[in-house]
Amino acid sequence: MPASAADASLAIIDDPIEQGRYTRWIAGERGQRIAESSLQLGGMHCAACAGIIERALRSVAGVRSAHVSAAAERATVCWDPERTRPSALIDAVRRAGYEAVPDAAAPAREMRRQDHRRAVWRLFVASFCAMQVMMLATPSYLSAAGDIPPDMSELLNWGSWLLSLPVLLFSAGPFYRGAWHQLRAARIGMDVPVVLGVTIAFVASTAATFDPLGPFGHKVYFDSLTMFVAFLLGARYLELRARQRAAEALEASLACLPETAWRVADDGSEEAVSVLRLRVGDRVRVPVGQAFPGDGVVEQGRTRADESLLSGESVPLAKQPGAEVVAGSINLGAPVRVRLLRVGGDTRLEAIVSMMRSAMSQRPAAARLADRWAGPFLWGVLLLAAAAAALWSFVDPQRAISVAVAVLIVTCPCALSLAAPAALVAAARGLARRGVMLQRLDAIEALAGVEQIFFDKTGTLTEDRPGLCATQLTAAGAAQYASPDAALRQAASLARWSAHPLSRSLAAALPDQTDAGAEGAWTGVEETAGQGVEARDGAGRRWRLGRGDWVGAAGDEALAGRVWLGCEGQRLAAFEFDEALRDGAADALRALREAGLRVTLLTGDLPERARALAARVGLADACDVLAQATPESKLEAVCAAQAAGRRVAMVGDGINDAPVLARADVSLAMGQGALVSRSQADAVITSNDLQDVVRARVVALRTVAIVRQNLGWALVYNAVGIPLALSGWLPPWAAGLGMATSSLVVVLNALRAGR
Repeated sequence: MPASAADASLAIIDDPIEQGRYTRWIAGERGQRIAESSLQLGGMHCAACAGIIERALRSVAGVRSAHVSAAAERATVCWDPERTRPSALIDAVRRAGYEAVPDAAAPAREMRRQDHRRAVWRLFVASFCAMQVMMLATPSYLSAAGDIPPDMSELLNWGSWLLSLPVLLFSAGPFYRGAWHQLRAARIGMDVPVVLGVTIAFVASTAATFDPLGPFGHKVYFDSLTMFVAFLLGARYLELRARQRAAEALEASLACLPETAWRVADDGSEEAVSVLRLRVGDRVRVPVGQAFPGDGVVEQGRTRADESLLSGESVPLAKQPGAEVVAGSINLGAPVRVRLLRVGGDTRLEAIVSMMRSAMSQRPAAARLADRWAGPFLWGVLLLAAAAAALWSFVDPQRAISVAVAVLIVTCPCALSLAAPAALVAAARGLARRGVMLQRLDAIEALAGVEQIFFDKTGTLTEDRPGLCATQLTAAGAAQYASPDAALRQAASLARWSAHPLSRSLAAALPDQTDAGAEGAWTGVEETAGQGVEARDGAGRRWRLGRGDWVGAAGDEALAGRVWLGCEGQRLAAFEFDEALRDGAADALRALREAGLRVTLLTGDLPERARALAARVGLADACDVLAQATPESKLEAVCAAQAAGRRVAMVGDGINDAPVLARADVSLAMGQGALVSRSQADAVITSNDLQDVVRARVVALRTVAIVRQNLGWALVYNAVGIPLALSGWLPPWAAGLGMATSSLVVVLNALRAGR
């Protein structure tokens, strides 16, 4: 790219409007604005590359933190907008020898396309040349000594040498670049032994080709060299496709937002604007088939919305006036007008995507442990190869180079470095599809080891709003309505004009029914804060729905927890509400107890109400319920369980749950919960389905088992391969096949964690 074009590209990246596509703003320690940007990376091949890029990013003035995931090829950078710009971050990555673009759909997709195209060509060239070299080498394997004339043998070797050049100069390019960047950064990575093995084999084979009587003898290893590069590129290609599928899944979440929206002005006129220019309070018209551009409330119209991408719920949900809609969900029924409550980075969709980016950019504890041991291990490999070459130079000098190359190749710890990250990233992607968004990958291992799980009651085991439990008619109401259901239909049609939680519960009691023409016949609808909603029917009568003393002076006394319906100052019906248990809550808690976990309910209710709810969810034992709980007593209960040696999980949703969520070994917050609780949690259940807690633990147990299988396989492979290579029984081509197969087995086994 010409310098001028590159400068223009970086200038666009620094545009504040464009930054909204890949940057979110967070509060610093002193309240200042801190930017958190996501970058898509290219040219990475191992964990050492991640360390080099992190060091390059942290060297930029104004960068507060940088985290790079080799498994996801993604970086998350926190930076001070007063001291640096996004273009400086990308420039630092490029100067380190890698590629970076903002993690937005178009440039990231183009970079993935180019990476895939280059990987396919390198693999094709290496595989094609390896087959041709093997064809030329076959006669030497099948013939007896002296069957092939010397001049013909030299001709076959020269042909192999020519066919090996494209493999060395083109196909093996990523290994040489990776080794150079690692050595330049004073680090040793997995590309170093690969490059040493390939280079030594090529130099020794070249010397044997042009000087058969020289110090390197007459044996050539072009077939082993080319096959090794082809096998390794094949394994890396499959790994690349796995990473790109994860990136495409994340990109699909972002792609569901429209590029433009129809903003409605006060005079009713409409204009098409970029979604990046929408503000809280704007009113937008959302056509059928388009995604909602932000979180908001339906003001006009009725429709159905597909929220499957956000919650995993495949059934479209009914939306009427007053109902909340979330950004990214699809409008399926009819055009509606929506008042925006949250836009941009504040929406639930952006929060979910941010959590996915954060999780994909992390290196779990097991991976960090592998990184710490990778350097010493590779130095040991180099010393072992040198010792093997020195020993075999006395036993059989003709085989010294072959043994050293085989040792370098067979001990490349690619499988060991991929064992944990590949499985954890696959599991995080699988949980995200279901509606469980991880904020740190280590939560998977922690969740698998949990022995006791605490549940907050309100908003977690119960719905965030109460449910209708009874409808009662007054004497005047009994004279007007044939049954309580008729009064309920009348009240529900009026409740749909209100956004109050009790009104929403009343409207939800009859989601698909309305009094014939009543909803459309209401005129002069007004809502009084703290009192209720009133309107006039087609006959001009004034109706009210709300507090008893506001609805009418006559009739029964208002009772706490009730909503009244009245007409012309006369109370007609009372609606009583109680806590509504979440669907599947009892089944989820029973499944957790059957799995051997101790389940504890935390609630601020009186003991009688707490025991009643505990009985409904199957927690009959008094020791499983903590009533009249305060934030301090909840924290004490969790600390006591941890002091007893138990690993603890906490599931909550409120502001008062934040300290307990932060203290627990692993924490999960409900998707509709308070922002502070979601920010403290290790995972967010955007589906609000407690069955997903059970599924998450099953996935965590399976993922930990897969990580152990991968680590066990890598250790067994090295335990078998190293002695064979040292003894000379493993030729370089077989070592390359074994190493590539080992990495491939680990990656394919890790993909099971996401199913």
